[in-house]
Amino acid sequence: MDESPILTQVPNVGRSLSRQTARDVIAEKLMVLIATNMLRPGDELPGERELANVLHVSRETVRGAIQMLAAQGIIEVSHGSRSRVGKVDLSHITVTIASPNAIDSYDLESVHAARLHIELKIVGDAAERIDAETLKKVQGLIEAQRLGGDDAMRFLICDREFHVAIYRACGNPLLADFVTDLYTYMMDYRRNAMSQPGAIEASYADHVAIAEALERHDRDAVIAAFRHHLTRIYETTRALLSAGGPA
Repeated sequence: MDESPILTQVPNVGRSLSRQTARDVIAEKLMVLIATNMLRPGDELPGERELANVLHVSRETVRGAIQMLAAQGIIEVSHGSRSRVGKVDLSHITVTIASPNAIDSYDLESVHAARLHIELKIVGDAAERIDAETLKKVQGLIEAQRLGGDDAMRFLICDREFHVAIYRACGNPLLADFVTDLYTYMMDYRRNAMSQPGAIEASYADHVAIAEALERHDRDAVIAAFRHHLTRIYETTRALLSAGGPA
């Protein structure tokens, strides 16, 4: 499997990607998932094959990344059972530009307004610039989401890869990193929201509409599909905040 494309599609987490191996990049991706509460202490990781499929690398690369994190106590590996997230706090790490805690300090209305203002411009640019390789990656992630069924954690891992791939297709890495930080907002609530009945199906339908518009390089349709998607995220997050928080 060709692992080189992933080196151009992941956010820079404090170091130059030119000095990183594919294993390093995957280890940092897993750390980001933990830092943003998409993966929580005690969570079982998906299998190596599933992670390799979503992250577009070999199983050997995934295995090496997990072993690297296990040596740091971030992942707990035991024979005969799935690897688990250790009891660690990674909220201090920089995801792209800011730490997850920094983004979560803003109110929902401000973050939603920022996403509408910036993200719609970015995905519009992506619609015009996206290449065949990234379109193939997006379609592969759509299929992975479909096969994931009603597992919210697995869906969200695919969801992040889906969004970041599109953001980075805009051609401006700074804007892509900035909007990726906005994407991490209130991930505890997002994970809870995706566990609600019908949530995964609705998000999957949004993603299909986005992918179809991207295939056509239809800027207006991509923007409209993302606006609908962001509005639904905003409304479900607001409902959870009103109800008192994540489970």
